[in-house]
Amino acid sequence: MSGKVPMIMGKGARKYYRQYMTTPPPRRDDNDDELRVGAPKRSAAGAAGVVHGLKSVLEQSGVRRGVKTLRLVNQQRGFDCPGCAWPEPGKPHLAEFCENGAKAVAEESTVRRAGPEFFAQHPISELAGYSDHWLGQQGRLTTPMLRDTDDDHYRPVSWDDALGLIADELRALDSPDEAVFYTSGRTSNEAAFCYQLFARSFGTNNLPDCSNMCHESSGAALSETLGVGKGSVSLEDITDHADLVVIVGQNPGTNHPRMLTSLEQAKRRGARIVAVNPLPEAGLQTFRNPQTVRGVVGQGTLLSDLFVQLRLGGDLAFFQAVNHLLVAADEARGDVLDHAFIREHTTGFDRSAAAWAELNWDDVRTATGLPDEALQGFVDEVLAADRVVVCWAMGLTQHKKSVPTIREIVNFLLLRGNIGLPGAGACPVRGHSNVQGDRTMGIWEKPPAAFLDALEAEFGFSPPRRHGLDTVDTIRAMRDGRVGVFMAMGGNFATATPDSEATARAMRSVPLTVHVSTKLNRSHTLPGRRSVILPCLGRTEVDRQDGREQFVTVEDSMSAVHASRGTLPPASDELRSEMAIICGLARRVLGPGDPTPWEEFGADYARVRERISRVVPGFDDFERRVAEPGGFVLPHPPRDSRTFPTADGAARFTTNELEVLRLPPGRLILQTIRSHDQFNTTIYGLDDRYRGIRNGRHVVFVNPDDLRELGIADGTTVDLVGEWSDQERRAPGYRVVAYPTARGCAAAYYPETNVLVPLDHTAEVSNTPASKSVIIRLEPSATPASR
Repeated sequence: MSGKVPMIMGKGARKYYRQYMTTPPPRRDDNDDELRVGAPKRSAAGAAGVVHGLKSVLEQSGVRRGVKTLRLVNQQRGFDCPGCAWPEPGKPHLAEFCENGAKAVAEESTVRRAGPEFFAQHPISELAGYSDHWLGQQGRLTTPMLRDTDDDHYRPVSWDDALGLIADELRALDSPDEAVFYTSGRTSNEAAFCYQLFARSFGTNNLPDCSNMCHESSGAALSETLGVGKGSVSLEDITDHADLVVIVGQNPGTNHPRMLTSLEQAKRRGARIVAVNPLPEAGLQTFRNPQTVRGVVGQGTLLSDLFVQLRLGGDLAFFQAVNHLLVAADEARGDVLDHAFIREHTTGFDRSAAAWAELNWDDVRTATGLPDEALQGFVDEVLAADRVVVCWAMGLTQHKKSVPTIREIVNFLLLRGNIGLPGAGACPVRGHSNVQGDRTMGIWEKPPAAFLDALEAEFGFSPPRRHGLDTVDTIRAMRDGRVGVFMAMGGNFATATPDSEATARAMRSVPLTVHVSTKLNRSHTLPGRRSVILPCLGRTEVDRQDGREQFVTVEDSMSAVHASRGTLPPASDELRSEMAIICGLARRVLGPGDPTPWEEFGADYARVRERISRVVPGFDDFERRVAEPGGFVLPHPPRDSRTFPTADGAARFTTNELEVLRLPPGRLILQTIRSHDQFNTTIYGLDDRYRGIRNGRHVVFVNPDDLRELGIADGTTVDLVGEWSDQERRAPGYRVVAYPTARGCAAAYYPETNVLVPLDHTAEVSNTPASKSVIIRLEPSATPASR
């Protein structure tokens, strides 16, 4: 890497840059002497949130560049934050970003570069020994790089040669189904549409994406019960209308921080908020809004009126018990359930009610870890509210019984008619900025027939109809030698997926791996026999094609579609947009006879939007509508008109078998979690200040009473040993932290603990890795606690 200091940086940032780039990077990010554990916080954001967010921007981008970038985050003429998918209000605040959003922008707009000189200095075998945090801090990729067979270095390659090599490998496959096309949630609508069009024109539905690992369970449950696999609420439903907001298995203070502003608005209007979670989280206790005086110098806003501390995996039993108690209350009072709604819009109520009546209450108490009065306290909150929104995230979707659990939440909403009313509905909160839009655009291994029919009518070819590989099945196929080319459009596949060692072996066995990336990540250190890195533009950067600036579009968690325009100069003259990469590769692979106008698509994204408008429902008049301030909202029949596009036209009550996770003596249920200094697999830093952790990530949170029973002292170094039918898995060297989590439960950060999640430990129906319910034991360790 060049030692020249970019002059766009401020003096302090230039000093930091020189120090950072001239100091040899450590092989370990933290050590026993530097790891510090303090008391968890009881409030989120405040002035500290502002300071930490701005510090990242100044260190990575400098004052002038950083301020220019931040003022356009989530603005109507700016770019969509590359972080979470929480929607923007109709009139965005001048600082419509959170601490972690600022960190995401800083990582993308950084002046650090990982160019050919960097790869010349660092062989792949060396890079594989560095932490995810270190890898991500090396800066933006600048040049296409190729790792050839048996080479321990990535070396520069021209775009022409790189695309030619990929095209040759794809055309040489015995079957199109030997190719896999993975997608990250940061891919734009336009790029996602072209990517799936390319894959299906090539002849495969192998289109796994990050949805397979997060909200696939939500989509499966909602599609079955309501007919639409998306949430049914708007931002205004929460801020302006809901009487009660229930937040289950979600930590918005870290994972969706701008949601706290919406919850504060609801609370100050008079709404009640209930948090249901194994861990008490600072963001659901008190919010110190940094955009208000009371948030900076005052006491902030107490958000949760009730905290229900649920045992991991107990959500299904919890909502079954609640539904039983609501039916019983209606039988006693006659005014609890919405009988007219149930009669006119649903099926299956009598069968579900009969199943709830047969609940084994000892099983409920074991599964939830709750006393009966805690259940009744929640029911009392529900009975006092006419309109209820239920929000959830990974804490619900990554269990074996995730799909039945979400079906049970739908039952809960249907009982009182809380679908299709202002201030009521289902709210799965997506974790990545366009993960929902990717699915809308056809990134799915199991596409519906109607979508394929529309694609065929518009483009004049016969798309494959057989289902493709999802993420877990892709790893299995790579392991078994059934994948010849693996291509990832963004993301960090190796770190996002379960069973880290098995995934690493699988990736290394693939003849060719291709990564379209903005920054270095773990997947690049696990190359196939040959591997190509294609550097692309980020959200923050100007995208100019054929002499004209382009914009892209994204869809947020609540089905609103809006434009995103980068404003910074590209990090390198050699960067190409995702669209340019996809369209250029498609033409090379499919040949001159393919009728799709790939060159036109790559030169003018409006041409793609024109075709999307004729293929994807709800996108009619796309170009005009997205030009309106705030864009437009896609149709959602259950929300808009209380109509349900299920097979029988009704919302469906379901019956769901309760399976209690019973632990052998000396075992705990582990959930993998994020720290406050990360977003998905991107590690911004080594602090989790809301949970009291400084300068370290190899910690495991355990209830003090469980530690006493296990005979393990707070501060002990242990190995986490995962137990599964095929073999044990071990994560060595974790510092035990006594923490007020639910009894019998533990928590530790991913991606480090993904090694403990077996590849075959997945959710029923959705095949999502069950990362929130891993059975472990703690063993004394000879490995230092921070590695």
